[in-house]
Amino acid sequence: MGPTDRLADQPSPDVPPASGGRWQAPLRLVVAGLVLAVMVVVLAGQWRQARPLLGRLSAPVLLAAWVMVLAGIYATFRSWRAALADLGGSLPPAGARRVFYLGQLGKYLPGSVWPAVIQMRLGRDYRVPQRVSGAAFVVFMLMLIGTGLLVGVPVVPLLGRDAVDEYRWLVLVLPVAALALAPPVLNRVMAVVLRVARRPPLPAPLSLGGVVRVAGWALVSWLCYGVQVYLLARSLGVEGGGLLWLQCTGAFAAAFVGGLLLVLTPAGAGVREAALLLLLGSTVTAPVAAVIAVVSRLLFVLGDLAWSAVAVLAARRLVRPAGPPARSRRRGPRRPGLARRPGARPRSGPSRRR
Repeated sequence: MGPTDRLADQPSPDVPPASGGRWQAPLRLVVAGLVLAVMVVVLAGQWRQARPLLGRLSAPVLLAAWVMVLAGIYATFRSWRAALADLGGSLPPAGARRVFYLGQLGKYLPGSVWPAVIQMRLGRDYRVPQRVSGAAFVVFMLMLIGTGLLVGVPVVPLLGRDAVDEYRWLVLVLPVAALALAPPVLNRVMAVVLRVARRPPLPAPLSLGGVVRVAGWALVSWLCYGVQVYLLARSLGVEGGGLLWLQCTGAFAAAFVGGLLLVLTPAGAGVREAALLLLLGSTVTAPVAAVIAVVSRLLFVLGDLAWSAVAVLAARRLVRPAGPPARSRRRGPRRPGLARRPGARPRSGPSRRR
C-alpha cells in the first residue's frame, strides 16, 4: 500500500486543501464556465419545449414531481457514496456532495466519461486516489444500469406489443449485467485492469454488503422517478392506480438506461424522451407521453442544478475564515507564593517600609 492509500484511509478534512498548481485555479474556472454554458443552453432548449406544455400541469403537481426527482438524485448520491466507501475511499459529507453533484454536471457534455473525469479530479482534493474514484464511478454506473434493467425488463410486457418488439433485447442483457455485478467477477476485472495500467491495487475489494447497499439506493432512486412520472400522468388525466405507477416506473427505468448506454449525447438527450414516448405509447396517448417526457427532462436539469448549488454553498460555508483566536490574559505560569487570596485587592506596585 502506497503513501497515497494511507492518506486516503485517514479521515479527510471537511475543507479541501488549497490548490498548489499555477494554472490549476484558472483551468477549473474555464471548465466550470464551459459546463455552466452547456447547462444554460440545455436549460434554454428544454424550457422552449416545455413552456407551452406547462399550462396543462398545476403548480402543486410540478412541485411534487420535482421533489421526487430531487429525492431520486439524492438516492443516486447515496448509491455512489456507498460504492466509494466500500472500495476504501473516505470522504466527509460536504466533500462527497461537492465531488458527486459537481461531477454530475459533466453528463451534460457529449460523452459519458466527463462525470468520471471531474469526480476523479475533485476527489484528489480530499486525498482519494484517482483509481478509487474511477472504480467507484464504474461500479455505481453498472449498478444503476443493472437495477434499471431489473426494474424495467419485467414491466416491458405490460407496456404493449410495440414495447416488447423494440426492447426484447433487454432480456438478454439482464443476465449479463447480473453476472458482471457479482463481487468476485467485478473484483477480478478491476484488478486485471489496474495491473495492465500498472496501477496499485484498490485499498479494499468490493464486498457483497457493499453491492447490496449500492443496489438498494439505486432501487430507491428508480422508485422515486417512477412516482414522478406517475404524478405527471395522473395530472394529465390518465386513470390508474398501482398498475399505472408500475408501468410508469418500468418505462422510465428502461428509457433512462437506454439514454445512459448511448454515450455520444449529453445525458442521453433525446434518447430518453424518444424511448419514454415509445414505452408509454400503449399506456397513455402520444401527446400526454410527449408532455411527460419533456417536462421530466426539465425537472431533472433543475434538480441537478439545485443539488449542485447546495453543494457549492455548503463548501463555501465551510471555507469561511474563522475569527482571530482569543488571546489569553495569562502571560505565563504564576510563580509560587504570589497567589492572591480570595477577595484580596491586587497591589499596584511594590510596598515600601517607612
